[in-house]
Amino acid sequence: MRRSTASATTVVALLTLVLATETPRAADWPQWRGPARDGKSPETGLLRTWPEGGPPLAWKMSGLGTGFSSVAVVGERIYTMGDFEDGQYAEALAKDGSAVVWKTRIGSAWRDEYLGPRGTPSVADGRVYVLGTDGSLACLDAKTGSSVWQKHLPEAFRGFVMKAGGETDWKFSESPLVDGNRVIVTPGAKDAALVALDAATGKEIWRTTLPDLGAKGVDGAGYSSPVVSNAGGRRQYVQLLGRGVVGVDAATGRFLWGYNRIANAVANISTPLIDGDRVFASTAYGGGSALVEIRAGDEKLTAREVFFLGPDVLQNHHGGMILHEGHVYTGDGQNKGLPVAVELATGKLAWGPIRNAGKASAAISYADSRLYLRYQNGLVLLVEATPEAYREHGSFEIPGVTKPSWAHPVISGGKLYLREQDVLYCYDVAGKT
Repeated sequence: MRRSTASATTVVALLTLVLATETPRAADWPQWRGPARDGKSPETGLLRTWPEGGPPLAWKMSGLGTGFSSVAVVGERIYTMGDFEDGQYAEALAKDGSAVVWKTRIGSAWRDEYLGPRGTPSVADGRVYVLGTDGSLACLDAKTGSSVWQKHLPEAFRGFVMKAGGETDWKFSESPLVDGNRVIVTPGAKDAALVALDAATGKEIWRTTLPDLGAKGVDGAGYSSPVVSNAGGRRQYVQLLGRGVVGVDAATGRFLWGYNRIANAVANISTPLIDGDRVFASTAYGGGSALVEIRAGDEKLTAREVFFLGPDVLQNHHGGMILHEGHVYTGDGQNKGLPVAVELATGKLAWGPIRNAGKASAAISYADSRLYLRYQNGLVLLVEATPEAYREHGSFEIPGVTKPSWAHPVISGGKLYLREQDVLYCYDVAGKT
């Protein structure tokens, strides 16, 4: 009898561990830019001010390969991507940084000056979805890393990424969006701009055919990732492409609206922000920023421009943006990342741009009324998320920065995760009681 009880207890414990490993929880960061794809962690009780030299380092782990991928944190696992000599891999790590649990090749490594993957894995229903730089989309078992299904966007959908000057592209950089029983990715082709695939099987559900969006920008996928919106009373996916921002019907993939003015012809990157019926987007390379309001129509929706800010006023490169209590916080300027706070309703600057000790682009995340700014030179700043004034609450430098430090910060379970090429740093940012 005792043996039976012990065995049952062991089985329950193992099942609990498996579920915790595979199923996103409240404190998890299961995809690009967090639970809601807005760059915000729902956690509270974190350090309000960092000590001299920054928060304590909990652990670090090396051997993860090169690249600029951020991380997803679900249960007892951390998921990321990296380039190695023999290919590009998706990886699962123990949450304490003690081991690589599995490592699965998904495609060819990218060997150039800006080598390595940029996408962040998406974790849902016991599966991990990743998109490699060569367009290899893989669905993997979250527990074992074994392949469930795989697609190659250039082959399956004639997909391609926008090319600067008609020649240069920085390859696929998207983080797949999992929405219920489907996964959404952006091949970028005219007749397959976005596609929806069955999350369990990879079978095609729909594809989006694009009309002419306008003269600005160039054809192809951008370097952004799609988000969900219910603007104009229609559930839709909003994405930034080579020709601008679009919204497509979630059920059918039908094109609903487009906005071309924001596009540039080099690289459209930052994930758009969603606020009810409004969409805010920003690009560098002479692009600018815009707020559009999506209005219902009989068949399609319309995108009404609320305001447009030229690149001399506001342009975000690739560090992303945070919307918090009616204000957009971001880094302004191409390769500058100068912090600004902008009132969403009007486009008026509340403060900034600020010249601080950071250099070049700044990746931004949010948690517990604080902005986490990570600069290209490895400087990390804690800044108060308030329109009143720019206020720093601590800083530190990531060790060993030799290439551009671009991976977006992740805040999960009282920890700050910073991927730095081959190394993942984990800092303890939980408040002390």
